[in-house]
Parts: sequence; structure tokens; C-alpha cells
Amino acid sequence: MTIESLRTIRRLPPTLVNQIAAGEVIERPAAAVKELVENAIDAGARRIDVALRDGGRSLIAVVDDGAGMDPEELVLAIERHATSKLPDDDLVRISTLGFRGEALPSIGAVSRLTIASRPRNAAEGWSLSVEGGAVAAPVPAALNHGTRVEVRDLFYATPARLKFLKGERAETQAAVDAVERLAMAHPTLSFTVADAARTLLRLEAAQGELFDARLARVGAVLGGDFAENAMPIEAQRESVRLTGHAALPTLNRATAQAQYLFVNGRPVRDRLLLGAIRGAYSDVLPRDRHPVLALYLELPPEEVDVNVHPTKAEVRFRDPALVRGLIVSTLRHAIAAAGHRASTSVGADTLAAFVSQDGAAPMQAPLSRFSGQTSWFQTRGPVRPPAGLAESAAAWQAPIASDLARPSARAEAVVEEPAPDHPLGAARAQVHATYIVAQTGDGLVIVDQHAAHERIVYERMKAELLSGTVKSQGLLLPVVVELNEASVDRLGARQAELAELGLELEPFGPGAVVVRGVPALLGQADVPGLVQDLADALAEWDDARPLTERLAHVCATMACHGSVRAGRRLNAAEMDALLRSMEATPNAGQCNHGRPTYVELKLADIEKLFQRR
Repeated sequence: MTIESLRTIRRLPPTLVNQIAAGEVIERPAAAVKELVENAIDAGARRIDVALRDGGRSLIAVVDDGAGMDPEELVLAIERHATSKLPDDDLVRISTLGFRGEALPSIGAVSRLTIASRPRNAAEGWSLSVEGGAVAAPVPAALNHGTRVEVRDLFYATPARLKFLKGERAETQAAVDAVERLAMAHPTLSFTVADAARTLLRLEAAQGELFDARLARVGAVLGGDFAENAMPIEAQRESVRLTGHAALPTLNRATAQAQYLFVNGRPVRDRLLLGAIRGAYSDVLPRDRHPVLALYLELPPEEVDVNVHPTKAEVRFRDPALVRGLIVSTLRHAIAAAGHRASTSVGADTLAAFVSQDGAAPMQAPLSRFSGQTSWFQTRGPVRPPAGLAESAAAWQAPIASDLARPSARAEAVVEEPAPDHPLGAARAQVHATYIVAQTGDGLVIVDQHAAHERIVYERMKAELLSGTVKSQGLLLPVVVELNEASVDRLGARQAELAELGLELEPFGPGAVVVRGVPALLGQADVPGLVQDLADALAEWDDARPLTERLAHVCATMACHGSVRAGRRLNAAEMDALLRSMEATPNAGQCNHGRPTYVELKLADIEKLFQRR
């Protein structure tokens, strides 16, 4: 091929054009499933059934009970840029899921496509086939009203694309995930997904108000834990409305896959929205954990552009700052309103930890020899006691050599019942000078005293900083902290800003700083550790950015060094005061690093451990 021939402009064949479009729109079987299900939803279907074979490679079948198409519409449906979804030719006000008119011709260009459809009031249905872009004439077909689309041998016309697909299980799961996201956006519709062996997903239409129906649908997808630990989200700013449900911070995942976002009923994975969620939860989650939520944004169609991505996975807002601010403030308000509440999964995980490390269930209690049932000694094979049982028994029976050998637990002589208005109950003991055991009305609570007090100090410090009322406590004896020269320079450059935060320090030669005051809230703080951590943080930050913009991180660092340390013994009054402070502190269910501050076990759960239930 010569350079001259490469420079000649020519029109590509229609089949090649459709194959190129398919490469953009239909990247994998899940993308084809998404497009076909969206068409069914736009057609007014109430029930949509999806069947897959070989992860969608050999077969994708989507059946709906929607409006259907007559023979003339069938022919138009497989032409590029033919659609029923832009009645007024206005690309600004788009109110449907699909609108380009590229999905069906793109799929037909790279597969063996069959579309059978029958309008609701028609006497018969019609079927049309497309094979590798070649279109056959419509023929009569017998079917109920609605549409059935079958895609066989996807990418057979472009075999190179098959090399980039993942295994059958991964492709199947991607297709199920695509249907789940559309099902969450439309909870009043019924969906099923099945393969050759079983039904992978079955979601019946949710009943009741839309807000409740959405929670029921999301709970059906994510499991009962989400519904039990969901915070309602509802707010409006100008013309933008935000609704949905978000899980408590202590119910989180290792990836962001359980974050479901919808804009005007369209599932999206938009970077602006995901960034807003990270910002809202940054104060209450570890960096490697992600929140679980389903949020629905509704705004006028002209305020959002859904035509900026080939698969419509991303959108563009006319006022992105308004949308981001609404999400961040609403989520933070909901988290703060949850107070000390922690997810029920924390207690469930604690109970699961009682299972032996090899995965065996806890050892059952022996049956009575009078019951007529088999006892331990009549079972077949050896009985394996829980790990560490013999050692625990020996330690219990061994004589106590001295006071130092006694268990590290302190029980206070308190007999009053916990007040009903105290959710965290009344302190009963301190274990290992680290954990507080409290009795509630229907169970017990175990509190990590350091994590809990860290959150309390952190929230108080934030409030003081925001109100400009930070008080500094002068040190009776200034503390000299040795650092490297670069760290001293960084702290010296931020000396005035640190003073506004209550930390008074100044360079003390080339390799040290002297600290003369700390925030009063910190009490007896670990001053050297605090200064070293701040110096390390400053090394990672942009020098041009003021510390006041890094309010959360600075407060968290200070609170960690000023809270009640593990190993400090507390009396009953101090333990109860900590519990009462937790109940009055926002976000007290998790520490500044996102870990739970307490575990709650219901009496029924404890009784199960001892075979009482």
C-alpha cells in the first residue's frame, strides 16, 4: 500500500461502520445486556427476563412485556440512528435510558441477532434476523405481546474481540451486575437472570411508596444487613434532589462495587459523584475501605448532559459544585445524625469469631444420658475440643502465685440497672485496662476506651476549630523534640497556623523544636509523638495549602495523641462518663481511623453461644 493510497479519503462500508460502533458500545456481553434491558424499560415493560449461555458469548436472550413493534418498526430498529426515544429531536431534554439508535445495529453487526415482537393490540407478531450485518426480511412469528431479542455467537464477526473477554463466570457476573443496577433504578419492575443451570437473579416488583420500594430493592440485592443498617438520605438544593439510603460507616466493603449511583433513573459510575462520596466518608472510614450506598439524583434534563460517554456511564453537570456539595453535606449530616450507632454486622462478626480457627463450629453441649439421644461418648470418631481448651483449663486450675498473676480485670460494685435512655448501658468492668464492659437493657457492650475517647476528642476539637475558640494549655516544662532539619523547617514555616490550632512550638536549633503549649482538649498528650506525626504529614502535603484546609487530618492526629490510652485504669465514674460522652458525640460508632469503637451483643446472641436457644 502506497502513501498516496493512504491519503485518499473514502467512505467506509456500512458493515465496517457498524462493527466500529459495536467496538465502542458493545465492549463485552454485559454491555449488550445493558443496552437490551434499557430498551425494554423504555418500552414500558413490567417484567424483563434475561437468559445467558457461556457468559453471554453463545446466547443472550432478553424477553419483555413492553409495547412491542410492528414489521415496519422492526426494520427501522436495526438501522443506525433510528430511535423512538427523541420525539422532539431535542438532545438537551433526554428522558429515556437509550436514545442514540446504535445498540441494535451494532449488536447485529458482530453477532447473529433475532428480534421477535408483537404490539399489545396486534393480531400477530413478526420476527427479523440480522447476521453479521446482513438483514433478512421480517417474517410472521408466534409470541405474546412484547419483544424477544436473541443474540447468538456474540463477536463471531469480529473474533479478535473474543480474545479480550474474561472467563465465563466473570462475564456472567458482569451481566448480572448490569441488570442489578437497572433493577435498583426501577424497583417497580420485575427482573430475572438465568443461565443454563440455574436462576442467578430474581427480583419481584417492590410495592409501596417509591422511597420504601427502593430500599426493599437495594436490600434484596445487597442483603438484609444493608436494610438493617441503612441511613435514609433525602435533601434538595435548588433544582437538584438527592434521595436514597447509605449504610453506617461500620458496614463497609473492600471495594467500591457496592456503591450504586443513579442520575434521573440512569445508573452511572461518575468520577464527580464517587469523589463526593469519598469526601463525605473520609472522616469515618479507613483509606482502604469503601461505603455501601444507593443514591438517586433527580434534576431537570437540561441541567445534566448524558451524552458524554459512549456507554453513558458518565454524565456532566451544568453546576458540578452544587451537586458535589449537596452529596457531601447530606451524607455527613446523616452520619452525624446516626450518633454512636454502629452497624449490626459488628456484633455478628464478633459472634463469628467464636468459631474455632480451623472453621469448625463451636463444640455442642453434652446431651443428657436420660434423653435417649446420642451423647458425646457415643459418637463415631474422635471429638475435637476447641483450640486452647486444655491450656485454658490448666491455667484456671493452677494456683495463683501472686497478685501479679491475677487476670487484668476490674469489676466495680454497682448493682443499679442501666437507665433506659442510655443506649450504651452502665459500666460494669474494665478488662485488661483497655476495654469497658457495660450492661444494656437487652445485652452487653464492649468498648475500646482509646478508640472511643479518640473520636470524642476529635469531634470536640473540630467544633472548637470551626468556632475559632481553640484554647491552648501552656506546659509547665516545655518539651524539646528532636527532628531532622527538614522537619524543623516545615514546622517552623507553619508555626503561626499551628498556634491557631492550639499547638505552640518554635525551632530550637537546627535539629529540634520546643513545644510550649498544646490544645487544652488533649490533656496529657504524647507531645513528641504528636509533633513527629505532624512533621511527617507536612512532608507529604503541598506547602502552599493552608493547614485550615486540612482540618480533619490535623484534628485526627492531635486527637490520637491526646485520648485515653489503652492500659489506663478507669474507675466506674470515669467509665460511665465515657459512655455518656459517646452517646452525645456524632460518629461515635467508629474511631478516627474508621474502626468500630464498640461491639454490642444482644442477650439472645449470648444465649445462643451457651445453647440456651
